[in-house]
Amino acid sequence: MGRYAQVLVGYDGTKESELAIRWAVEEARKRRLDLTVCHAWRWPYPISYIDYEGVAIVKRMGRHLLQHGVELAESLAPGLKVHRRLVDGPAAPALLHEGAEGIIVLGSHEREELPVGSSALQVPAHARGPVLVVRAPGTPTDGRVVVGVDDSPGSQAALEFAFEEAALRGWQVEAVSGCWEPGGVAGTEIALFADREKLEQVCGARLQRAVAPWLVKYPQVATRTSLVLEEPRRALLGAAKGADMVVVGARGERGPNLQPLGATAMAMLQMAPCTVAVVHP
Repeated sequence: MGRYAQVLVGYDGTKESELAIRWAVEEARKRRLDLTVCHAWRWPYPISYIDYEGVAIVKRMGRHLLQHGVELAESLAPGLKVHRRLVDGPAAPALLHEGAEGIIVLGSHEREELPVGSSALQVPAHARGPVLVVRAPGTPTDGRVVVGVDDSPGSQAALEFAFEEAALRGWQVEAVSGCWEPGGVAGTEIALFADREKLEQVCGARLQRAVAPWLVKYPQVATRTSLVLEEPRRALLGAAKGADMVVVGARGERGPNLQPLGATAMAMLQMAPCTVAVVHP
């Protein structure tokens, strides 16, 4: 767990970013890491129109906003080492650059239909490390982290992060596999979808194998596995009700013309009722 350099949180003065600071403070405290509060300010007009006095005012407002975020973090955890970063430019690139070697935490301003350019989509898609998108819980939480399991490298990274969080916070882990996705399996396994019993046997064994190493590493973490004959996104959304966090691997493909987030991760960021962690392999 010491492989992360810091916890970095984006702050813009909104209620959602205050929730993100509260989560980030606890994350840093539990992991014994420094916390960095980052605010990205921007001159809101075209570059062809620069009012230097106006730019100075906007920057000063950003500095005051950042100070407020730092003071909030320090008040929540006296003794925690808190750094500040004031960056000129769009929020997503700033968070990706400043948080490259750590855990990034940010708030989600929208409940549904996040815009393509939203930081809550762009940062999880392109980050190197885990990204936590904090969503205000819609129901009381029950001390549980839900993690999506399949046979991808991202799934193993998600399991590792989920068990870390559970061990640090005294939570339970529920490992969920939604196995009804004919379009997402190898051609040799398509026949399984004609035999429900066989499908459950094969997918259930795969789920147990994926979870087994983490049960050995974290014997103190109460764990249960759930095999659900539904699409992965539906299975995870169902399990996430009442949970504190849902963790998914970024199963998409990296590249200029490729989708870096898979459909399940996108669905969680759009619709999950709790904080979402996206972890890259």
